Amino acid sequence: MFTKKSIGLHQTPIALAVITALSSPVAMAKTADVERVTPEYEKMEVIVVNADFSNISLDKMPSSVTVIDAQQLEDEGAQHFEDVLNSIANFNWSGGSSRPKYFQIRGVGEQEQYQGAPNSSVGFVVDDIDLSGLGMVSSMYDMQQVEVLRGPQGTQYGANALAGLIYLKSNDPTESFEHGAKVSLGDDNLRTLSGFSSGPLNDSGKLLYRVSLEQHNQNGYRDNLYLNRDDTNERDELTARAKFRWYATDDLQVDLTLLHANFDNGYDVWTLDNNRSNTLTDQPGIDAQKTTGVGVKFIFTGMQAFDFTSLTSFAQTDHHYAYDGDWANSDYWASKACSVYDDAGAVSGTEPCVYDYTWDKKGDRKTLTQEFRLSSKDAGRILAGSTDWLLGVYAMNLKEDNDLYSEYNTWPDEVLQSNYEATNYAVFGQLDSHLGDDYLLSTGLRFERRDSDYSDSNKDNFAPSEDMWGGHIALSKAINANHNAYARVARGYKAGGFNMTLPAELSDKKQFDTEILYNYEVGLKSSWFDGEVDSTLALFYMDRQDQQVAASLQDPDSPQRFILFTENAGSSSNYGAELDAKWYLTENIEFYGSFGWLETEYGQYQYSDKYGSTIDLSGRDLAHSPKFTYSAGMTYVADSGWFANVNASGKSQFYYSDSNESQSEAYTIYNARLGYETPTWSAYLWGRNLFDEQYGVRGFYFGNEPDQDWADKQYIRYGDPRQMGVTLEVKFM
Repeated sequence: MFTKKSIGLHQTPIALAVITALSSPVAMAKTADVERVTPEYEKMEVIVVNADFSNISLDKMPSSVTVIDAQQLEDEGAQHFEDVLNSIANFNWSGGSSRPKYFQIRGVGEQEQYQGAPNSSVGFVVDDIDLSGLGMVSSMYDMQQVEVLRGPQGTQYGANALAGLIYLKSNDPTESFEHGAKVSLGDDNLRTLSGFSSGPLNDSGKLLYRVSLEQHNQNGYRDNLYLNRDDTNERDELTARAKFRWYATDDLQVDLTLLHANFDNGYDVWTLDNNRSNTLTDQPGIDAQKTTGVGVKFIFTGMQAFDFTSLTSFAQTDHHYAYDGDWANSDYWASKACSVYDDAGAVSGTEPCVYDYTWDKKGDRKTLTQEFRLSSKDAGRILAGSTDWLLGVYAMNLKEDNDLYSEYNTWPDEVLQSNYEATNYAVFGQLDSHLGDDYLLSTGLRFERRDSDYSDSNKDNFAPSEDMWGGHIALSKAINANHNAYARVARGYKAGGFNMTLPAELSDKKQFDTEILYNYEVGLKSSWFDGEVDSTLALFYMDRQDQQVAASLQDPDSPQRFILFTENAGSSSNYGAELDAKWYLTENIEFYGSFGWLETEYGQYQYSDKYGSTIDLSGRDLAHSPKFTYSAGMTYVADSGWFANVNASGKSQFYYSDSNESQSEAYTIYNARLGYETPTWSAYLWGRNLFDEQYGVRGFYFGNEPDQDWADKQYIRYGDPRQMGVTLEVKFM
C-alpha cells in the first residue's frame, strides 16, 4: 500500500517552492501507465506494532509510538537508520561513532560508552535479537518497518527500555516467489549493491524462506591531507539476513532468523580547526562492528484458552573503536611552539611541541535471551469474559570482555583488560480489561532480578545485585470510530552500577544508584475528513529520580586523559509533546510530518570541574535534548509512473554534554528523490542535504592543543555534507 505522510507543522518557503515545482504537471510527464496501489479512505491500512506483546494496531496502542513503514523507507530511499531518525519527534543521537549507536528519546539515553559495563537506557532490537548499545548495524534494506516506542517499556524489555525501545522489523518470508536487486552509485565513491529472494522451499508451502544481502561502501567525506588519502573515514558495511518460517502443524509455527553484519568503518572526523572536509591525523581511527545473531520463535496455538510463545535469541559481537587523540601528526606538532616551565611553574621558554596520542579498545560481547509467554484467547478471558491476560518470564545473560590500550608520546597511558557479566531474570504480566462503553483498562507489572560481576587488570572488582520493578496503567477510550484517547502512567528503571579506575580523590563515586523514571502521558489518535488525514498527539511529563549522569573530567596533570564516571543527580524533569500526521491529499499525493517539543531541566545537580571549582547545573537543559524536532515531506506518484519525494527535517540547538556549556546550532536539512517506476524496474535520481547544511552531531569542550597551553575550546563533529546519486532497482516474481 502506498502510505502517505502529512506535511506537518513546520515548513519553510524554500521547501514549499520545491514541493510545488515537483508536484506540477510540467515536472511529471506521462509516458506509460503503471499500477501502484493507492489508499481507499474507507479501508485504510492497519499498522501493527510488532514490538508490543499483543501486536496491537498503532491507532489502538495507548502510548506514544512512531512507525515508519516500508513505503516511506522506499520513498525516501533510506539506506541506513541514520537516514530516517531525524523524522522521529523528540529523538536524537550522539555522533561520536561512524554510524548512530547511542540514542536519546525525550532527552533520556547514553551519549557514549567507553567503558566495559554496558547498560543501555534505550532498547535496540532487530527482529527480536537484542542489540541494545550496538545500533550501528541497522541497514534499512528489505525492512518492513521501524518502530520507536517512547517512555518506559517495563512490561516489554524491562531495564533495556527505560527511555523507550527501537524495534526494527524486516520483511517476512512470502508464500509466493519474489526476488529483487538494487544498485546505487553516488559521489563520495558511493557503491551499494543489494538483493533479496523469497518464497516456498517445498511444494506444500509449509516451509518458506527469505534472504537479503547488502554491501554498502563509500569514502566517508573526509580528505586526509597528511596521508594523502580520501578513505580514512570510509564506510565498508555488509548486512546479510535469512528468515525461515515452518508451519510444522496447524497449531505450531516456527520462525528462524539469522543475521550477520560486518561494518568495517574508519573513524577520522575530528579536527583542531573544526574543518568538516580535511583532516591531518597520522593514525586514523577505526569503528568496526561484526555481529552474528540468531533468533528462534515458537508459536503454539493449539490450546483452547491461550497461545504459547517461546522466543530465544543469541548475538555475538566483536567491536573495535579507536581514534587518533591528538587529531594531527608529529610534523604538525613539531611546527608549533610549546611553553617550557621551570620548577616554580613559571614559563622559562618554548620548544617544539611533542604530542602523539592514540586510544584503542577492542570488545567481545555475547547476549543470550530467553522468553516464554502465555497470552489469552477469547475463550480464556477472565473476569466474566471482560479481560485479556498475558503472563511471561524472561532471562538475559550479557558477557563482555574489553581490552583497552592508549599511548601518549610512545608511552602506555591507559591499559586495562576487563571482564563483565550481567544476568537478568524477570516475570511480567498484563491485563487488558474491556470496561464497557468503549473503555479499555490496561495494567502491566514486571519484577526483575539483576546480578552482575566485573573485574579488571587494575584490581577493580564489583558484584552488585538488586531487585527492581516497573509497570504501567493505561485507560483508553474510543470516543467514536475516528478518535481514540488515552491516559498512561508508567514506571521504568535502570539498574545502578559502578565506576572503574577512578583516582583516590573520586573514591566516593565508586558506585551509583538505580534510576527510577515515572512517565505521565495523555494522547489522542485520530482520523479526520473520512480518513484523508491521520494524526497522533501525545503530551507527557517525565519525573526522573536519582538520574544517572555521565560525567567526565580532563586530568589537569595528564591533559590527554579523561576521567569518566557516572553519578546520580538529585532529580530531573522532562515534559513536552509529539505530533505525527499524514494527509492523503489525492490518490497521487501524500504529505507527512512530525513535530516534537521537549523541555528538560535538572533538579539539584552540581559537580566539580578539573580545576576543583563547583559547577551548578540545577535548572539547565539536559544534553542532546533539543527543544524542537521537526520533519515534513511529500510524495507524488503520477499514474504514468513518474515519482517524486521531497522531505526536510531539523532540530533546534542543544547542549552537547552534561559536563560543559558547549551547544550545537539549529539546523534544517533537505532531501529529494525523483524517479520513474514500473512493475518490474525503477530508476531514481536522489540528493541528500541538498543545500549542504553544516550541522553538528557531537561536540566536546576541552583543551587538546599543547601550543595553546591546553586552553579549553569547542570541537565539533559534523554530519554528512551534500551527496547526489542514482539508484536502479528491479523486481520480479
